[in-house]
Amino acid sequence: MTKPIITFENVTKRFGKLAAVDDVSLTVNEGEFFALLGPSGCGKTTLLRMLAGFETPTEGRILIDGQDISNVPPNKRPVNMVFQSYAVFPHMNVADNVAYGLVVDKVGKAERDRRVEEALELVQLGGYGGRKPDQLSGGQRQRVALARALVKRPRVLLLDEPLSALDAKLREQMRTELCTLQEKVGITFIMVTHDQDEALALATRCAVMNKGVLRQVASPNDLYEFPNSRFVADFIGQVNLFEGVLAVDEPSHAVIRSPDLPVDIFLDHGVTGARGGAVWAAIRPEKIELHKIEGEAAPNLGDAPTGTNAIQGVIKHEAYLGGSSTYEVEVLTPNGGGRRIKVQRSNLTRWDQEDFKLGETVWLCWHACSPAVLLS
Repeated sequence: MTKPIITFENVTKRFGKLAAVDDVSLTVNEGEFFALLGPSGCGKTTLLRMLAGFETPTEGRILIDGQDISNVPPNKRPVNMVFQSYAVFPHMNVADNVAYGLVVDKVGKAERDRRVEEALELVQLGGYGGRKPDQLSGGQRQRVALARALVKRPRVLLLDEPLSALDAKLREQMRTELCTLQEKVGITFIMVTHDQDEALALATRCAVMNKGVLRQVASPNDLYEFPNSRFVADFIGQVNLFEGVLAVDEPSHAVIRSPDLPVDIFLDHGVTGARGGAVWAAIRPEKIELHKIEGEAAPNLGDAPTGTNAIQGVIKHEAYLGGSSTYEVEVLTPNGGGRRIKVQRSNLTRWDQEDFKLGETVWLCWHACSPAVLLS
């Protein structure tokens, strides 16, 4: 059974009249890799700093293992933090950097040396103890910061934008290493990031914040496939959002009529909402298919009535991304205007990028299960 280790109870943090964190209640379970995700200024780092003890809640409580730690100083909390800038001491060698916290805690030299060696092996830096930070790569310095935090054996490790200073290739490598490390040590990791890909790749659960408010807490898969609001849908990955009216709502199917599209959006399930009310349909670019124009009939995907979920448009832009290509296709709206829809298509062969051309008229279609329906 999953055991909660950290609980935020109605936590608010104000700086003057500004609520950087606004009435947040949240539970993190033991052994989780948990991500706090959101745009700059959303309150995620303030929440992390309150957990670390660098800020004090204006209202509410923070508990670790059921104990209120709101007034416990940072060095007495069972947490340790890895900062965005690593904060590795340049005048110390790697071993002394890692041992610093143990020296402060007056751990004996023999025990200290043993734990430093264990921590360096854990982050794949065995044999690097005598080197200075300027003799290491960015990824290696990040590992030193991780070893220094882990050597004190905290219950919770806090990571503040841990990979943002690394280049793209190294960031991808360190993601894998962080996941492996977390599984190996088995302690709770809480990471702050504004990088959606990073959060989805690393975390077992994510909390999305905006303007100090917690918007949704879910697994990466549920955040992406089942967002609870337009903000979450738009923040996590790319999405096409269509405002409309719920014209039909039956247990087995629903229909959304949007002024942005010349056809109705058909869904193979009912919607929890008032018929005739305003809704938004969110369709991810990779869930829309591109088809060549072959005759008058629209391609039949087999799960939607004729005249729904298929429209013609003109390719206006293409971005080649290696493994996939993203197209912007302009469709004619009922009022005579133009609306651009993003479509992502995997490049399954080396010639796929030549299949569709700028200015070409194409069919766009999607399955009846593809749209997510949002009420707010």
